[in-house]
Amino acid sequence: MTQAATETDGVSPIDEATGRALGRPDLDGGVLWTAGEAFAFLRGHDLDLAVSPEHRRAGLGRELAEVAVAEAPPRTTAWSHADHPAAASLARRFGFEPVRALWVMSREAGPVDVPEIEGVTIRSYRDSDADEVIRVNAAAFAHHPEQGSMDAADLAARMAEPWFDPTDLLVAESGHGLLAFHWTKQHSAELGEVYVVAVDPAAQGRGLGKAVTAAGLAHLASRGVREIILYVESDNEAAVATYSHLGFAHTSTHVQYARSP
Repeated sequence: MTQAATETDGVSPIDEATGRALGRPDLDGGVLWTAGEAFAFLRGHDLDLAVSPEHRRAGLGRELAEVAVAEAPPRTTAWSHADHPAAASLARRFGFEPVRALWVMSREAGPVDVPEIEGVTIRSYRDSDADEVIRVNAAAFAHHPEQGSMDAADLAARMAEPWFDPTDLLVAESGHGLLAFHWTKQHSAELGEVYVVAVDPAAQGRGLGKAVTAAGLAHLASRGVREIILYVESDNEAAVATYSHLGFAHTSTHVQYARSP
């Protein structure tokens, strides 16, 4: 069902974390409701709802939302990954308001100049880097509600996915440990992604973000992809400026809705 929605909308109705949770026998502690070719999934404060394209406009989304919202805690959030008008209408009906906008940015793959930083080496991930990747990630995304919570179990789960390749995770190190990393992701022969770019706040101001981002873009280009995408908070002006300078352009928007208590 999610595949049919993805083909119709051009984007998956669920994110990666939800996909992993739905694949677990215990649903990662979540609750799943189904109705025909539709489902609602509540995990903590996160609500996902999807309806197969051929079964839309039949009231399934409203029926499932009524059941799920009745069980949901205050300040529940839900994403509209395609920013679909029907999702906006359903959100208003149940008292949800838009609170975040996540931009999708894209550029063609091609040659990239990778800046060199004195005393810093950019290389592929090694198993011994796990603790440092978690540390840098936590520091870089301390205020990010999703990425900042990555722990050892979450890292291991991501690395167990079929798409994971350790050569796609580039780390920047000096004699004092890891300073930054760029985790790239190859979706297909033609599509790559800037999956995560993280810089230790203590090492900012040295151009590390630009260097590891450029190194990742060069890596993806060497893999033969034709297009590279990324996701960035719309109000992160510094990141948007960096990505724009690297040739990325805004192509679509994902909207997060939240319900007030």
